[in-house]
Amino acid sequence: MDRLIYTAMTGAKHVFMQQAGTANNLANASTVGFKAQEHRFRAVPVLGDGMPTRAFVVDASVSDVMDEGPLMFTGRNLDVAINGRGWLAVQLPDGSEAYTRAGSLDVDVTGLLQTKSGHTVMGDGGPLNIPPDNTIEIAPDGTVSVVPTFGTPNNANAIGRIKMVNPPEADMVRGADGLFRLRDNQPAPTDDRVKLTSGTLEGSNVNVTDAMVNLISLSRQFEMQIKMLQTADTNAQRADQLLSLNS
Repeated sequence: MDRLIYTAMTGAKHVFMQQAGTANNLANASTVGFKAQEHRFRAVPVLGDGMPTRAFVVDASVSDVMDEGPLMFTGRNLDVAINGRGWLAVQLPDGSEAYTRAGSLDVDVTGLLQTKSGHTVMGDGGPLNIPPDNTIEIAPDGTVSVVPTFGTPNNANAIGRIKMVNPPEADMVRGADGLFRLRDNQPAPTDDRVKLTSGTLEGSNVNVTDAMVNLISLSRQFEMQIKMLQTADTNAQRADQLLSLNS
């Protein structure tokens, strides 16, 4: 059978995968701190008898777009956004460390400072525990201070500092939970140059218009590949008919 059917099949398969990635980006267009993903393809010649006149499509890699998202003012004292490059460190249930730019924080019933998804925020000395009956202030350098809601007013006490890191982006990989980790699974060192803005959140860096246009383009590419499959099948049927008439 002509190699066209295999070529079109691989094209349709990988276009479908790219559609799924673009749809995932669109679904997270309003997710705080979300980083878009891009599928990168390359052509591989089909080797065999004769000249390499066909090529397969190979999904070479899925890359993360690390561009910064728009900053949204909330005025909430537990909302923070990274200024420029950098990440907030969080602790996973297995004790390992991961990184996020989703700075919508909260305090759980035990007093631990956590993200909205329930991951404990790491401090320079471990998890940060907030005493009860206190309001929280977060400084640009990540220092967390508490002000008692009783007794002497405006008596702020620093209880720790949020761990912020800035490892090379090429060394980071996204996990299935949406959090980033270093490729060697080791904790990244604290970077004092990373700064926060309190009362602000970073939005998703997905460009909705570009993603919609890309999704429409991919849909047409998929239809084209399916049309090629149908053409290959029609050609094969006609070839069988001609062979039957000559036999």
